[in-house]
Amino acid sequence: MQILGLTEAEEDVYRHLLRNPGAELDDVHILLRCAPEETEGALRRFRELRLLKEEGGRVWAHSPEAVVGRLAEQRLEELYESIRMLSRLQPVIDSLAGESPARESGAADGPTERLTEIADIRTRLDELSFFARSEVQSAEPYDALTPENIAHARPLDMRCLRRGVVIRNLVRASALADPLTLSYLRELNAAGARIRVLDGLDELILIYDRHTALVPIDPSDTAMGALCSRERGIVTTIINNFERLWEAAEDFETAAGQTPQDAAAGVTPLQLRVLEAMCTVAKDEAGARKLGVSLRTYRRHVSDLFQILGAENRAHAALLARERGWI
Repeated sequence: MQILGLTEAEEDVYRHLLRNPGAELDDVHILLRCAPEETEGALRRFRELRLLKEEGGRVWAHSPEAVVGRLAEQRLEELYESIRMLSRLQPVIDSLAGESPARESGAADGPTERLTEIADIRTRLDELSFFARSEVQSAEPYDALTPENIAHARPLDMRCLRRGVVIRNLVRASALADPLTLSYLRELNAAGARIRVLDGLDELILIYDRHTALVPIDPSDTAMGALCSRERGIVTTIINNFERLWEAAEDFETAAGQTPQDAAAGVTPLQLRVLEAMCTVAKDEAGARKLGVSLRTYRRHVSDLFQILGAENRAHAALLARERGWI
């Protein structure tokens, strides 16, 4: 159980309490042949985590399902906090940059790279998205996303949002007419992305952390490739153009006919009930019976919810759902 943050001594104490419900506290360290302070430390931590029930000098451990879920939730919270700290690296970069010799006046802030191969463009976009620290701004003039587009974008977008990266996304009004695209935009919106809609949007713009921008080499023919620039003057001009478009655009919730209270947009009422069951029952069979659906249907909805939330497991899904206010 070390992956959940328990020490070897704490795990020994918990397993002993599972085997011996109602054990007397004074006897635990004797039966485990360990120092009293180790046992006291483990019990103190279990009390803080509310993993025990005590009465009259005796102690009972809560069920493995409840304990593992609670420990996993705490561990995930700790990991998210570490991720958030690691995503705020600009002070470290600034400090290290101060050790380098000063650049000559008028020196370029970075190169402008010409990318003509689709594979090279996708690789660069994946790298920039993966390492984004503060903000991603995008204007994407598509009329619809394919399932392949969404499958590729979802993990990158959700990873950014979980790290606390701000996503501002401009889309064409016509994209809302495609059900699959609309569903994904609602998913992003529910996860915290800021989306606006602009009639007649025809400019493709991608900006990462306000210092790297990608635009087409030829706006009229995106197949010719893209320019990836870190030149301060070029990036500032592209940012100003994006902000002009952003100010002229309509809020996604208004354009899509969605109210701010639609916290779980794109998720069906049955899926919300499955989500609640996932957080309250230990086994899929019990959840399926509770909802009156087949086990196969229940597990399919569980799988769909994992994908929508970007979750790795049930504890992770519960944490993400609570962050969004779905449960």
